[in-house]
Amino acid sequence: MAMSTLSGAEPRTGHSWLHPDTWHLRTKLVAVTTLLLVGICTVVGTVLYASMERVLTQQLDSQLAQASYRAAEFSSPSTTGTPRRNPIEAPGQGAGTLNARISNGVLVTSSLITSDGRVASPTASDAAQLASVPISPARSGPGRPGADELTPVDRKLSAGTYRLVAVQTEYGDVVVTGLPMAATEATLGSLVLTTVIVSLGGLMLVGLLGTIIIRRTMKPLDQLSHVAGQVAQLPLDAGEVALAVRVPASAANPGTEVGQVGNALNRMLDNVSGALEARQASEMKVRQFVADASHELRTPLTAIRGYTDMLRLTEPLTEQGAESLGRVETQSLRMSRLVEDLLTLARLDEGQPLKRGPVDLTQLVVETVTDQKVIAPDHTWRLELPDEPLEITADGAKLHQVLVNLLSNARKHTPPGTTVTASAGRSARGDAVLTVTDDGPGIPPDLQRTVFSRFTRADKARAAGGEGSTGLGLSIVEAIVKAHGGSIDLTSRPGRTEFAVYLPATPVSQPVPTPAPAA
Repeated sequence: MAMSTLSGAEPRTGHSWLHPDTWHLRTKLVAVTTLLLVGICTVVGTVLYASMERVLTQQLDSQLAQASYRAAEFSSPSTTGTPRRNPIEAPGQGAGTLNARISNGVLVTSSLITSDGRVASPTASDAAQLASVPISPARSGPGRPGADELTPVDRKLSAGTYRLVAVQTEYGDVVVTGLPMAATEATLGSLVLTTVIVSLGGLMLVGLLGTIIIRRTMKPLDQLSHVAGQVAQLPLDAGEVALAVRVPASAANPGTEVGQVGNALNRMLDNVSGALEARQASEMKVRQFVADASHELRTPLTAIRGYTDMLRLTEPLTEQGAESLGRVETQSLRMSRLVEDLLTLARLDEGQPLKRGPVDLTQLVVETVTDQKVIAPDHTWRLELPDEPLEITADGAKLHQVLVNLLSNARKHTPPGTTVTASAGRSARGDAVLTVTDDGPGIPPDLQRTVFSRFTRADKARAAGGEGSTGLGLSIVEAIVKAHGGSIDLTSRPGRTEFAVYLPATPVSQPVPTPAPAA
């Protein structure tokens, strides 16, 4: 898996209902709007209930004042000496009316008119309630007392809740009159039920319509987020990048706040796209130059090596001359390897097609490790291979180069006596896996981040073999593995360094070559 990309942790996308700070903006708007409407409905309902209760109570008190006057007048003795009568028999008393007469603190008579017109007597507990009703102040002038001159109270009786008033006649008796509050309570109950139902229906309707409206209003922000998410997933670090995604015109109108953000994002993407195109053009020029220079350098290098061989065979050389000629030959070989590595990278960068065919990885590992044993007998070489052949469809020559580079890397950068283990197998997903492991000093953490970059060289502690390195070996390994659709992973610590190459069981489509710019 080629050295894992070092990136920050992905942001959390989930949210908890217990933490409003994590809610989506549309959720917050709907919640705030709903809470405001609930508050408004509560205030309106409370005011309406209080107003209606006041109006109904005033109406009931007015009716109670009239019924009390009739009962008091009817129960008083006439000038001809007629005895006091039962106030319930006063004319104009409606169903549910309660009347009682108290003389010297003793309840003399009490009765109420039922809904079917009959007269019933209250219970003993009701008598105590009636006797406790405060007496309204006597009226100073003639005429009927008004509702505001009485002191009505509410009492819970056996027949229900009653509004009661007590007045004292001119003969000293107290007449208690009451009217049932059932109608008032029923009206207020209906008002509460109606208010709750209408409020809930209104809240549901407003919540539904508000959600739809807020979603439509927030759609441009969703489009901005979608575009930003697409751009964030693009590999902008290398290669040709098609940055064609843009915010739609409907979400980039400079006349709105969201449109200003969308317009600014589009302008930023245009700027980034131009910079990427310039970077790609510059990168292609560099690649073309490296490819051309490498081709041109092969001829003089071949000539230098040929002339050094001819001088060694045909000319007598002093000891110092032979040493100097040997150095020329060594440097020419080193430069030839560098040129070949650059040509290999140039071909891979151009997307040169792979020569795919059946490859037995077990045989490939055995042959490559055998060659390394001859080159470095001072290392311990081990094989860990399956019992059965491990075949895949790939470019055998390129995979051989991958193994050679990885084994050479382990050989060059570890001291003599180091154990190097090459293995082949399959992963849980069915991919072929090649690993090269050594028990050397390990790769420093800061070097691990750039180990697959071009011209990255190991420090002296790991380069124990003292061999020169071009710094391109692992770059070539990564490029070849990616061309096969695979990945390479590195794990290293003191005493264990492992390179693991993952190759897909099914060949991936060959990447389309990027055309080089015209000279």
